[in-house]
Formats: sequence, structure tokens, C-alpha cells
Amino acid sequence: MSDEFRKNLLGPEPTLLPEEPDVVQRLAAGDEAVDLAAKHPTSSLVWAILADEAYAEGSTIESYAYARTGYHRGLDALRRSGWRGAGPIPYSHEPNRGFLRALYALGRAAASIGEIEEAERIAVFLRESDPEASAQLAG
Repeated sequence: MSDEFRKNLLGPEPTLLPEEPDVVQRLAAGDEAVDLAAKHPTSSLVWAILADEAYAEGSTIESYAYARTGYHRGLDALRRSGWRGAGPIPYSHEPNRGFLRALYALGRAAASIGEIEEAERIAVFLRESDPEASAQLAG
């Protein structure tokens, strides 16, 4: 019997966040994340994009703040979707990527400002959510 089979029997089911069609369509149409954050403040994806943009501009504190907002909005969404604080959050499910991206950005910004313990906790959380997510997000 494979370890994956045992794990699925004993562990929680993967959490799959709902789609955000309006956010995705507006981004594809060229809307700015900062404008979408005002219209869709619960979207982790929008906050993660803002975190990435701020980080790329060298605004680490702003990146940290945006990422933390996306992280907390994502936790709220995960709980509404049945998540109980543990279990897989697969990167392969497109709507989960906003949360995972915000989580990754939070860890990156935390490390940049010397919050090493937080960065390590986030790395563990990301790895436990989906072992492939970190590699996907770093690449």
C-alpha cells in the first residue's frame, strides 16, 4: 500500500478555493492590481500581485504589508471552504495560487526584514500546503 493512499485516508481532503472570474478577467484586461484591491479586497491574488510589485521596486515593507493582507484574506477564504488549519492546498488548483503566492511573498519579505522565525514558519506552511508550490513560485 502506498504512502499516498495511507495519507489520503488519514488526512484531510485538499482544500480548493472558489474561482474569482471577475478578478481574473479584469487582470487579463489590464486593470491594475491597486484598483482591483479596492473593488475585490478579499482576493489574495490581488494582494499577492501588489506584494510582488512592491518587492520588485525595492519596497520591502510595503511588500510585507500587502503579502500579510493577502495571507489573512486567504486564510479567511480557506476557512470558508472548509479548511481546518491543516491539509493540502494544491498549487495545481488555479484559484489556490493567489493564497499560495501571498504566502510565498510574505515569507520572502519576512526574510528580507530579518523576521527569520516567521520566514521559517511560512516555509513550513508552504511546504505542507503543497511541496511543489515553493519551486513553482520561485521559478
